Amino acid sequence: MTPMQRLRRLTIGGSAAIAALAMLPAPASSEQLAKNLFGSQKLPAATAARSYGFYSKGCFSGGVAIATDGPAWQAMRLSRNRRWGHPTMINLIEKLSREARKDGWPGLLLGDISQPRGGPMLTGHASHQIGLDADVWLTPMPSRRLSASERENMSATSVIRKGGLTVDERLWTPAHARLLQRAASYPEVERILVHPGIKKKLCDTVTGDRSWLRKIRPFWGHDYHFHIRIGCQPGSSGCKEQEATPRGDGCDKSLAWWFTEEPWRPNKNPDKPKARDIMTMASLPRECRAVLEAPSPVSEAAVTVGGDGTALAAAPSRELEQSGTAAIAPAAPPVAASAYAPDLGRRAPIPQPRPRVDP
Repeated sequence: MTPMQRLRRLTIGGSAAIAALAMLPAPASSEQLAKNLFGSQKLPAATAARSYGFYSKGCFSGGVAIATDGPAWQAMRLSRNRRWGHPTMINLIEKLSREARKDGWPGLLLGDISQPRGGPMLTGHASHQIGLDADVWLTPMPSRRLSASERENMSATSVIRKGGLTVDERLWTPAHARLLQRAASYPEVERILVHPGIKKKLCDTVTGDRSWLRKIRPFWGHDYHFHIRIGCQPGSSGCKEQEATPRGDGCDKSLAWWFTEEPWRPNKNPDKPKARDIMTMASLPRECRAVLEAPSPVSEAAVTVGGDGTALAAAPSRELEQSGTAAIAPAAPPVAASAYAPDLGRRAPIPQPRPRVDP
């Protein structure tokens, strides 16, 4: 059997297995808390890269990890094991780190992306479940490599005035605005969540082309990091799209609402459990059972985007490109690169071993 035949069999076999298992009756485990099952996964499902469900209720297969250190990024909170995402998201983060550095941002400190197979988390986020969300700190990356202890304990810096709703002018810089503009410039990105005070600062200061402000959406929290969200990717027919952002730059009554008392009133039901704490497997798409049961890759290193600039690699198979599935490399010694990637079409070019700089 040729290597290409092995690639094709692994890819088609893994994807078919998920589809077949999703048709089976739900087992008794459907009443188990999904966060416990997904939170215990150490490696992704070694099948085609696909997202199932919605950003706050779903899972994904074919995930890849971003290296803990790259030329222009460092990953934080490593103990959480949340460096995983859809290959398109990991590709985008790597590209943002390179291009933001050219814009004057020293490098990215990466917060949570997703768990290896997505799903609800044991702690923290409601979303980040389908590999299409990522948090980036608003703290510039230092010029030295952070220790493991620092990555666990170092606090991100809020750019909002203590006790206020506007940015702290001592901390906010034009480089912050350029970083957000660069992130919003990518067509894959549908929205970027920030603190309302950050949105207001941009509304008050951005001149020239303001079209990118449409993607900058105010939301609770997000004073020390921003949240990137990309859309459902080709091949993920089970992925549920989010409603499009409203037209305009968002510097209107919808922003003014955040500076009234209403958004900040105490929760009338503070003891109500969070969705992630009561979500069972029966609440998730049926494919998520199969995602949990799918085999793992040979190692974490085999599905990690390397910090030396090594990028996602795709099998040159016309059949796979037309089907929109991802090629999974056969068992082999670990390499510091992703073993598979989806057909991204025109949405995001798959880099060569040394990524080119897109115009």
